[in-house]
Amino acid sequence: MSEKRLDGADGLERSIDWKQGLAIALGVPLLILPSLGYIPIYLSAAAILIWGLSVIQGFFQNAAYAEMATTFTKASGLPGFAQHIFRNENFQGRYDKSKLIGGFSAWAYWFAWTPVLAIFSILVGSYLHGLFPALGTMFTENELALMTGVVIFGGLFVVNWFGLKDGATLGYILAAFSLIPLIVLTVAPFATGHVDLANITGSWLPTDWSWDLHHILILLGIFAIAQWSACAWETAAIYGPEYKNPAKDVSKALFACGAICFFSFVLVQGAVIGVLGVKGVLAEPVSPLIPVAHAVFGEAGSQITIIMLIAAMVLIIQTAYLGSSRAMHSMATEGNLPKVLGKTNRNGTPFIAMLVIGFFNLVLIFMGNPAAIVAASAIGYTCANGISLFAYVRAKKHPAFASLERPFKAPKGWKNVAMVFGLFNLPLCLAGVVYLNSLEIGWTPTWVGFLVLALYIPIWFYSQNETRRAKQKEAAGRPFGLEPAGSDELADAEKVPNPS
Repeated sequence: MSEKRLDGADGLERSIDWKQGLAIALGVPLLILPSLGYIPIYLSAAAILIWGLSVIQGFFQNAAYAEMATTFTKASGLPGFAQHIFRNENFQGRYDKSKLIGGFSAWAYWFAWTPVLAIFSILVGSYLHGLFPALGTMFTENELALMTGVVIFGGLFVVNWFGLKDGATLGYILAAFSLIPLIVLTVAPFATGHVDLANITGSWLPTDWSWDLHHILILLGIFAIAQWSACAWETAAIYGPEYKNPAKDVSKALFACGAICFFSFVLVQGAVIGVLGVKGVLAEPVSPLIPVAHAVFGEAGSQITIIMLIAAMVLIIQTAYLGSSRAMHSMATEGNLPKVLGKTNRNGTPFIAMLVIGFFNLVLIFMGNPAAIVAASAIGYTCANGISLFAYVRAKKHPAFASLERPFKAPKGWKNVAMVFGLFNLPLCLAGVVYLNSLEIGWTPTWVGFLVLALYIPIWFYSQNETRRAKQKEAAGRPFGLEPAGSDELADAEKVPNPS
């Protein structure tokens, strides 16, 4: 692609290659941190298998997403695909319900990624509380989390104000401070003999596990929680409009990140359970890596681990911040959110969306419970993946998309694979995560999740009215018979026939 900017003054900028896209997405392997001690509560050492299967699930799903990313090169990842494929440009009525489906999928994806900022700000505050005990006499953990959020969100806003390329540079730096020590911390217990395989093989499943409906629903819920972390490397595709050569860069960034995720998720959980045993993990459910570091490296190792984990959390906060802001920008440019949220600065940064997301997460921090926020956002993630996979099936079957060039193609018959995993997400994983939430945390996170998703309906109707009024004003202000220049940015840019 030779053009540098998309969609005029408020467009994104093509400024990164696949390595820079990977650097930004490298926060994804760190998404395992909040769940290292959570999944073993229900599945003991089989948590290792769940992580491996979930990353493999990500490869099945992301093969479809890679094809869509290289076909619709100006669509921002999952939010852009669904909005683009489900809309009908020939619709002449007041509200296009097919456009609502794509917009809702993008909103669900936005809600899946956005709370990551609050989740990890709370965890950073908790770690700082432990690293500097004197802070405990000055601030509560919630106050410290709030201040941490303000500092991190503000710092990332300033860095990314100058464009996605600078965000990638920060990603390189944070990855060096977090991923490298994480690799060392993961490999060292195996190399030094601290891993006892009996801790894994002797506690593969809980003694009371049975394959009844209760446990099957728990398993589906666990897969929903796990894919929120282990499949999230699809975020590398959301920068499709900002890759210099999306036809090649997207698939490279995606699958490189997926390979890193597979080894890191399996080995990190294996190291934690191998050193501590299931009982030891359950005794330290929030951060079991700290006692692992203490066992292998002593007290100094624990302190270094805390510093590493804080850097890791800042990296994943940046990944979520950039991904969710692109999702919001995509919805605004499609007319599925108020237009002001799609405004970018001269560097192609959707700064209004970033400000809104920052303030929203400062409010979420007051919930104070990372597990509750994860439970709510996982509902959005299952909805977004399900609808996006159905969008892929539609893009493969509908004749309007048959003539499009597809630089990367998933294997033959992949629409059937996408349909299977779409149905796995909706309704199976959705039912499972709702059931698991009711057992673990109560109904509050579930109601919060559904409330945030439902808020999209009135926002969407407002946005549709805003778009219609803008078109009427534009039509009234131009000479009779003269068509506006550059109408409907994405459809014109892609030259896609209309799927009626």
